[in-house]
Amino acid sequence: MNARPLPTIALVTPSFNQGTWLDATMRSVLDQRYPALQYVVMDGGSGDDSVATIERHASALTHWESRPDGGQYAAINAGFAHTDGEIMGWLNSDDLHTPWTLRTVGELFARFPEVEWISSLFPLYWDTAGALTACEPLQGFSRRALLAGEFLPEAGTYAQGFIQQESTFWRRSLWERAGGALDVRLTLAADFGLWMRFSALTELVGVTVPLAGFRRQPAQRTAIAGERYRGEADACFRAAGGQRHGRWGSRLRRQLTWRWQARVGLRDPAPQLRYDPYAAQWRLERR
Repeated sequence: MNARPLPTIALVTPSFNQGTWLDATMRSVLDQRYPALQYVVMDGGSGDDSVATIERHASALTHWESRPDGGQYAAINAGFAHTDGEIMGWLNSDDLHTPWTLRTVGELFARFPEVEWISSLFPLYWDTAGALTACEPLQGFSRRALLAGEFLPEAGTYAQGFIQQESTFWRRSLWERAGGALDVRLTLAADFGLWMRFSALTELVGVTVPLAGFRRQPAQRTAIAGERYRGEADACFRAAGGQRHGRWGSRLRRQLTWRWQARVGLRDPAPQLRYDPYAAQWRLERR
């Protein structure tokens, strides 16, 4: 794609008693054989077979440990402290990368130095067996849309879409400018809190290929405590100056395509990384 060297990617997987899923998660990362990967697994002192799973892959890891911690987000912060890679992201212990995730992410950040964080416009969803069950495409991201609540989780559904955490990657320089840590006061929605902090500094760029997927399984925390997640996300949204659309505005947006919304002034054109097959290269566009 280009001659630029691939950046080092720092990836953290937090886990606690997730032995059922952990091996598949780790293999979805390690089997990609990305040449510049720093992969850290932070286990919270599991009582199942998680440690045995991690030990099988230990030679390929930058760091791992298993001991009681301060929860998922404290574990992620601690994991990142063992890395210095330029590009960052985390993958929860029941979710999965695609076989091309890291190569695509590395090439995009190498090719477009002005881009500071990205997320897929084609988030995937897996079932408990790891089979693909859905791909729910998004039209694009914009700061205006984010501050209007279009990516804020709502009861029983999502407003217009969802910034899928496992499909989101960013530069370490942005992470440091945004405070250099997840907010551990949030027990469920520190990802959304981070997105709001990032959005105050730079635009989120959508990528027109799937990058990862969320495994829907009955024991996941967002399934058990969905209302708490939405409450925390809403608090982050309001603290960042977000204001939901009124009922009329929300209905109108659902009836209009993204492009028409931009034309009538309801939305800013959103930055996208789109592959041009005729030129055989990625292009940064606004749509």
